[in-house]
Amino acid sequence: MPRLVIATRGSQLALWQANHVKDRLQALDPELSVELAVIKTRGDKILDVPLAQVGGKGLFVKEIEDALLSGAADLAVHSIKDVPMELPAGLVLGCVPKREVFTDCLVSERYQGLRELPKGAKVGTSSLRRQSQLLALRPDLQVESLRGNVDTRLRKLREGLFDAILLASAGLVRLGLEAPCAVDLDPDEFVPAVGQGALGIECRAGDAATLALAARLEDRETRICVEAERGFLAGLDGGCQVPIGAHARLEGDQVLLDGLVAETDGSQIFRDQIKGPAAEARALGFRLAEAVKQMGAGAILERLYQDGKAAARS
Repeated sequence: MPRLVIATRGSQLALWQANHVKDRLQALDPELSVELAVIKTRGDKILDVPLAQVGGKGLFVKEIEDALLSGAADLAVHSIKDVPMELPAGLVLGCVPKREVFTDCLVSERYQGLRELPKGAKVGTSSLRRQSQLLALRPDLQVESLRGNVDTRLRKLREGLFDAILLASAGLVRLGLEAPCAVDLDPDEFVPAVGQGALGIECRAGDAATLALAARLEDRETRICVEAERGFLAGLDGGCQVPIGAHARLEGDQVLLDGLVAETDGSQIFRDQIKGPAAEARALGFRLAEAVKQMGAGAILERLYQDGKAAARS
């Protein structure tokens, strides 16, 4: 009986995602034996520091990639927004399955949306992208760092530590979680993270059998859109210390890509769109990145990257 080991993080959401891929693979090949290898990453161990201050890329994937390279695992299931632009030699993004809902969600015990929040309301998020866009729309709000898994964040909301929190809508949908008030934010007003709602299946480049199996879960539309978004992030040398957002959609054989770079306090937002052939998705992302830098985002990026390097050294 063929055997496959899936490497995954241990959070409730990561385990749901890995089990989802496991079930789909076994549906394709009932003879396949699939088991999970739960791995704790550096990002999982450092919970008392905002992500932007931890520094470095691949906080949630490096140890998992090490397991792939050593042969301890055959494939890894990631939230694609956690996957750095450059993969280690010998690894490839073997499959991008169909995307889940891609929006951000405002979750509250009392308030039905962003405009319903009272002046000075306390909102929790671990994302500088969310923070910057939130403050651009509502500069009166008090934004505080909130890390931990989805359950932990919802518990802190229920305990009254926050008036509202911001989460990826996909996490709530996948885990079947609900709150008294949960409102998806319009992506035309609130740009999602690169790859938000999408999974990435990482494999060894030379493992033809695993790659062939993973490829059966590939979704062409999601792959094209994710490639455009990741091209934008790569063109900005993006990391977690900079508020960057992008969302692409496929219109026939054309990709429409929306990209954003912001000041962390929301005082400046640089945003633009580009449209072009689906076959040039990644290149379109690079072109949009250059356009946004020329608008003024380049100065923000340079300063924040320098600040991030200084924080990492301290």
